[in-house]
Amino acid sequence: MDQESNIREHKNFIPMTSITSGGGIQVKSDVYYYTDQIANFCFIGYPEKGDWVLVDAGLPNAAPEIKSVVVDRFGRGSKPSAIILTHGHFDHVGGLADLIDEWEVPVYAHPLELPYLQGQKNYPEPDTSVEGGLLAKISSVYPNEAIDLGDAVQPLPNDHRVPGLNDWTWIHTPGHSPGHVSFYRESDSLLLSGDALITVRQDSFYKVLMQQEEVNGPPRYLTTDWQAAKASVEKLAELKPETVIPGHGTVMKGKKLAVGLEKLVNNFDEMAVPEYGKFVDGESPNSH
Repeated sequence: MDQESNIREHKNFIPMTSITSGGGIQVKSDVYYYTDQIANFCFIGYPEKGDWVLVDAGLPNAAPEIKSVVVDRFGRGSKPSAIILTHGHFDHVGGLADLIDEWEVPVYAHPLELPYLQGQKNYPEPDTSVEGGLLAKISSVYPNEAIDLGDAVQPLPNDHRVPGLNDWTWIHTPGHSPGHVSFYRESDSLLLSGDALITVRQDSFYKVLMQQEEVNGPPRYLTTDWQAAKASVEKLAELKPETVIPGHGTVMKGKKLAVGLEKLVNNFDEMAVPEYGKFVDGESPNSH
């Protein structure tokens, strides 16, 4: 598959939305996230300083919406110093190719995620057989093909620094994908969890639509390694974050977050791991 057809693949309209779609929340003076249909992307940087980083890039066709938020928050003509990715699934890289084409800024991801971002390897097909609700059943419409960003995407630094964000570190949190990472700022205990843990039951159409708040494990239909996913949740819980901005769902803070995280860690197998599904039942997540 050449780069042009990869990009076209990720322009498919995805029939999902939520009541928070098209809106954003300022969590800190320098941290703002926006919901594109059912996925969040995040802007880190002070608007008045004009130096900022984009985390993730939404669903297919998200680029115009991302650019519109940039104009509102940072001003016309502004662009980030870098784009950093939690992982390369379709709902986190949807606007990426168009943004890179216009902005010409570096993109960073974990080394294990690069094959899926450089056209070398497709993700396993979504598991429509997994235990779950409507959004799991229709997951065959979600693109799993690699995109090819070529040299525009680079590996995150080995020392866990985050390019453009001196006070943040990246944490390898695999399970949902091999190179999934989360981002953490120790000074205010703020965690961007990506899909390692989310705050909505992602396979339930109603809960996603209404953004019903609950700390939960990663989306079931795309998670290929549940042992690693459990270890990643335990790793993030040990940080005792004060605030979590997830890849799906709404921001959670304080006691409600702490109680929800503890419950998830103590009951991960019951709450997060589906009772059946090809990756639960032992099928190897082979590429296609």
